[in-house]
Amino acid sequence: MSGRYGDATPVSARRTVRRLTDPNPLWGSNGVAFGPDGRLHVAQFLAGRISAVDLATGDVEVVVPGDGPVQSPDDLAFGPDGSMYITDLIPGRVWRRDPRGDFSLVTDQVGVPNGIAFVGDRLFVNEMRPNGRLLELLPDGGPPRVLAADLAMGNAMQLGPDGRLYYPHMLTNRVYRVPVDGGEPELVAEDVHEPVAVRFDRGGVLHVLSRGAAGFVTRLDLFGTGDRTVVTSGVVGLDNAAFDDENRMFVSSFASGGVAEMRPDGRTREVVPQGFDGPFGVTVDLGGTVYAADHYRLAGPVDGGVVTHGLLTFVHGVAADGGLLHVTSQYGDVRTHDPVTGKTVVRARGLDRPTGIAVREDGSLVVAESGAGRVVAVDGSDTVTVLADGFDRPVDVALDAEQRCYVSDDVRGAVFRVDDGKPVLVADGLDAPQGLAVHGDTLYTVETGGRRLISVALPTGDRTVEAEDLPVGAPPGETREEPALFTHGLPGAPRRFAGLAVAPDGSLYVSADGEGTVLHLA
Repeated sequence: MSGRYGDATPVSARRTVRRLTDPNPLWGSNGVAFGPDGRLHVAQFLAGRISAVDLATGDVEVVVPGDGPVQSPDDLAFGPDGSMYITDLIPGRVWRRDPRGDFSLVTDQVGVPNGIAFVGDRLFVNEMRPNGRLLELLPDGGPPRVLAADLAMGNAMQLGPDGRLYYPHMLTNRVYRVPVDGGEPELVAEDVHEPVAVRFDRGGVLHVLSRGAAGFVTRLDLFGTGDRTVVTSGVVGLDNAAFDDENRMFVSSFASGGVAEMRPDGRTREVVPQGFDGPFGVTVDLGGTVYAADHYRLAGPVDGGVVTHGLLTFVHGVAADGGLLHVTSQYGDVRTHDPVTGKTVVRARGLDRPTGIAVREDGSLVVAESGAGRVVAVDGSDTVTVLADGFDRPVDVALDAEQRCYVSDDVRGAVFRVDDGKPVLVADGLDAPQGLAVHGDTLYTVETGGRRLISVALPTGDRTVEAEDLPVGAPPGETREEPALFTHGLPGAPRRFAGLAVAPDGSLYVSADGEGTVLHLA
């Protein structure tokens, strides 16, 4: 199955290149809704695009590309005339796409809009933030009308059989409802596991999806028996659902993408395969297990697919260290995670876009703090010290056998070595180098602008092209603005990062963030 890069194939005259996973057809899957054509339309927040899925064949067609006016579509609904209405989360906009494919702005007066629903010809949205609001958007473009306030992270909502709007509070594990003409919100259910979306089936039973690792779905028969039951789907990071005319339930996942049919007992049937949301940083442990930092989780390739090793929010860089994994979040922290116990310890906070990470022999961590233009170390007592500064945008770090630190700077187009706290140029004239690794006396870097893997012989400086046509960075022809780090106090979309790791045998792993795969170069 081709991905965002089409059928592009990496090539190398020196190494055997193979994809450990298939290209991801859905770069994360968020809001879903059936369109007038009968296909299931899927909003992809991270990719900035919307695709339509033929549920009979699994074919995926991009209907709203990633280089249009919509930056971060999170939920969608169709109006009576067949127009698609889209909540554009990060810039705080709601769009209308008419049946001809033309866009018009409905409003930019909503902060972090997410859940969206139609009631007749009336349009409602809610805000996914603490102290958010549930709003009706007026057709004359006037100020939105507030139906409810103090939402604790609202999300996907729907009109119930009783004529009221139902919506989850993600932060309080509760579900509420409110009359469409306003009124006091009423508590419907509490102690619901991490509710992310509410959906009614054709029989009027409410289904509450959980965003957790187990994929719980809580069923509430509010208008019948009153029973409450829970089933486990195993879909990590459920996001949304839609029921077709036959009352079949189709679910999406923000963490792993794809679309699956979920049966009443929780069993699932894959319609569109899951895949990586990135991947970004990549590492391999001594047992040969490959881990990728995949924004919402730690994941890895297995048997041509992707397995989730654990939900670990906003991971961007990763380094294996014995049985532990050290990760960075571009939103400011460094963490150490034990994949056996699931325990995570925060090692540092308040850094400016930390990205690449490496582990010294003494156990201290070396981190590229890309937003601050410096490289820092985090020692065993979690004290942060500056190793070197003066970079433009350091992206990745790597250590040689003598524990000397190398740094890639994708803005300056160069790789440096840190000597006595000063950057010393190793190679320049590179086209946006990011992922970095050292094996023996050879340094490797992923040149994202040129889509190449370059090796540099450290004793001589000689360079060799190890592989070309790598699906890294933005797909050809697609240009998107650099994502905002925070919006309304909430994290924005991740910055691209094509990571690189070297195994003890000298083989290399590249996180092909442009198509959602991991490449192995033997």
